[in-house]
Order: sequence, then C-alpha cells, then structure tokens
Amino acid sequence: MASVSLKQVRKSFGHTEVVHGVDVSIDDGEFVVLVGPSGCGKSTLLRMIAGLEEITDGEIYIGDRLVNAIAPKQRDIAMVFQNYALYPHMTVFDNMAFSMKLAGRSKREQRERVDEAARILGLEEYLERFPRQLSGGQRQRVAMGRAIVRKPQVFLFDEPLSNLDAKLRVQMRTEIRELHQRLKTTSVYVTHDQIEAMTMADKIVVMNGGHVEQIGSPLDLYDYPANLFVAGFIGSPAMNFLHGSLVTTTSGRAVRLAPDCTLAAGPTEEPDGRKVVLGVRPEHLVINGPAAAGVEAEVIVTEPTGADTQVFCRMAGREVAAISRERHLFAPTTRIRLDVMEGKACLFDPETGQRL
Repeated sequence: MASVSLKQVRKSFGHTEVVHGVDVSIDDGEFVVLVGPSGCGKSTLLRMIAGLEEITDGEIYIGDRLVNAIAPKQRDIAMVFQNYALYPHMTVFDNMAFSMKLAGRSKREQRERVDEAARILGLEEYLERFPRQLSGGQRQRVAMGRAIVRKPQVFLFDEPLSNLDAKLRVQMRTEIRELHQRLKTTSVYVTHDQIEAMTMADKIVVMNGGHVEQIGSPLDLYDYPANLFVAGFIGSPAMNFLHGSLVTTTSGRAVRLAPDCTLAAGPTEEPDGRKVVLGVRPEHLVINGPAAAGVEAEVIVTEPTGADTQVFCRMAGREVAAISRERHLFAPTTRIRLDVMEGKACLFDPETGQRL
C-alpha cells in the first residue's frame, strides 16, 4: 500500500487547460472519492494518476516515488472501469488470472490468488463461466477480482457502478466499501453521484471546472460547505438558497427575504443591510401549521417516500424544499409556515459564493 500525492497538477488539451493546479494528498489506506459534475476533470485526474493521460505540469507521487515519467504497468496500480472491460472469450478464472499470466506467475500462484479473490467476492461458483453468463453485478465483481489478484498499492475506480440498476448500485456500494475495509488498500474512486461519494468515502474531493472546490470528510462537506457550489452539489434534495439582507430583530439576527418576511440567520458579525444568501438544508426547515411562527409558504407538491415526506413550497416568491419525518399529505395550494432550526442556517456572499 502507498499514499498518493498530487502537487499543482495541470492538464491542457492544446491551449485549453482542463485541470488547474490541483493539490490533493491521499493517505495510505484511505478511500478518497473525486466527485463533481460531468466535465469537471475528475476522470482526467484519475487517468493521470494511472498514467493513461500525460500531465502538462505538476508532480504525482505514489508513495515516495515520482511517477510522472513512469509507465502505467510500472506504477503498481489496478484500475476498475465503468464498462468492466472483460474478455468475452475467457472464463471468469482466466479473466482474473490474465495479468498474472502475462507477468509470468506460476499456475499455482494464479490459482491461489484467484481462489482468494473469488472467496472474498463470492465468485467461487462462477469461475468456469463466461462473462455473457453473468449478471451486471457479477461482471463488476469479476472486474474487481481482476484488480485484487494483482495486490496493487493503489486501486483506481472510474465510475464502476454507472451501468448498474438502482438496487444493484446500492448493494455494490456496500460491497466495495466492505472490500476496502478488509483489504485496507489505498483507493481513489471517481463518480458524479454525490450519494455514492457521501456513503463510501473517508474523504471527498469536490471538483468543478477543473478546480478543487473543497476537500473534507462527507459530514464536514455536508455541514460546513465552503461555498455555494459545494452546498448545492452535496445533499439531495439540494440546499435551499434564499437571497436577502441581514437585519437585527428582537429574536436575534435574521435575513429579510421580503418587507414582512424574515428567517433566522443565527449569530453573525456581518453588519445589518449586508446582502447575503441564506442556505438551509430541507431537513432543517420546520413545517408548522398556519397559526405558528415562521414564514408563510404555499405547497406546490408533496412527495411521500416512506421514511419521510418531501414538501416543495413557494415562499417569498422562491421555491424551497422541506423534509419531514411526519407523513404530511398537503394538497396543492395549502398554506403552511416554515421556520429554520436553531443554528442550522448557512450564510454565503452572493458575489463570491464563499461562506461567511
């Protein structure tokens, strides 16, 4: 196993720079997820770690070794791809053993390593089957088994669950995480799905437009987003953003959304009149009856999910989402009141997007 370090890594295609001076440190044995929208540079960054893409500038270290000029096969990494990349004419055993066969490993070692990986992944009974005889989840396990038998210093995952259905994705998320806990191998995982990132990562790197927006643990990013992009990208439904200005009321600091409409902002040293964006997670909006405190809102649609209820409303001319554990069945146009849980509001600068 080994750490991975990226220092001011840049990538350009012609005159177009797509990765802008990225600095990321991944500790030995850590599971790190690169997450962001399509085109943000996360897969390009992963391919540069693998050596499949040349870097334009900067340094990449695997352990203490600078690998900028080292060929992919000499970097001691193993990669799991989105499309499985299995050989259709080979059995599961032969697919998993192929890299060892090329490396000149003995048949006994091939058998021992494949059997061990198959036992870990629950593939013992499928070793003589061909990929066409397997389900999508089983094929992905074979792809992971092929990586495991190499016993690399670093695992690289390039959106490995994108081709699976929703139920299987949830199952495979758990299996990959359990596999990492067992093997303790440094892992770098790329996805555009923030739910995958939140549930699997020790540390998340949020990327946007080739830049790193924030690095931290899943709950740090969720509770303390550094800017509007991170706040809006992490969490589903997304954080509510309400533009207004700070005021001081008899109850404390608040954000005025309209002449007779304010929501609690919590303690802040910013002056009254300061333009801000108030950020509130849907689960931090308390749903009250028409006569209660808070701001009046009109229900647009209610979405019961079983465990909780998502209520989408129009408040002070803006659409917001609230989540409640109670089973509300509001009809459209129903009038309710929304209030912010104490200490749960975030304030952002409307011009820079940075958290205040």
